[in-house]
Amino acid sequence: MANSDQPPGNAGRPTGPSSPRRVHRLIGTAGNAILVNGAPGNLNKAAVLVNGGPGEPAEMGDPRWHSRGYLPHFHSPGALQHITYHLADSISQDAVERLHSEIVFLPDSQRDAERRKRLEAWIDSGHGSCALRDPVAAGIVQSSFLNFDTQRYRLLAWVVMPNHVHVLIEPIHGWTVGKIVATWKKFTARLINEHLTAHGQKPLHPFWHREYWDRFMRDEPHFQQTIAYIHNNAVKAGLAASPEEWAWSSAFPRNAER
Repeated sequence: MANSDQPPGNAGRPTGPSSPRRVHRLIGTAGNAILVNGAPGNLNKAAVLVNGGPGEPAEMGDPRWHSRGYLPHFHSPGALQHITYHLADSISQDAVERLHSEIVFLPDSQRDAERRKRLEAWIDSGHGSCALRDPVAAGIVQSSFLNFDTQRYRLLAWVVMPNHVHVLIEPIHGWTVGKIVATWKKFTARLINEHLTAHGQKPLHPFWHREYWDRFMRDEPHFQQTIAYIHNNAVKAGLAASPEEWAWSSAFPRNAER
């Protein structure tokens, strides 16, 4: 696999398996978890993040949290992270400001969860150009996930929706979520806009919204619930009758063999 930031040359083509995709699961231990990569005996420890004692999740205010916009982010090596990001036109600034005004009086302990819930609901309703409905565009995004699997992160699950994506990874080799997401966005935006221009369509500038949101996996039930949520996104949106029918997801049988 190439060692550059450039996505692979077969971007946009979902078929054609390469190496078998690992089956992942978490086995809980006292304050930790073990990520099983499929091959017998091939166990990689992935810490379930703790802040003080076994099983106690890290809280806002922990030095690993930071925020550069309207969403907080958590960065810690080995953390399994569910990442969501979306097209720039999928939510307007007016919608964001209106959302903030509606939740500003909630207690701090509820505000972030409610913000995330409302943002996800808005994006799931299919606002904006939905440029990722184009199979080539969706394939470019999907290939960007596959390109650096095992080099910068372990890719555990994903889905590409018409105006946003969900992806579950474990960053490795010192790569942070912020750097990984920035790489995905930079090159997919360029390639998709080139595709749009070549087909007489107006490119989107900016293509991606500058923000993303991430959530670390607390334990095995949370991990399994997140995978189910990701795989059922297309079904919930009425785009497929089952997760296995959506070609831009890790649930799609041929993608599971990559």
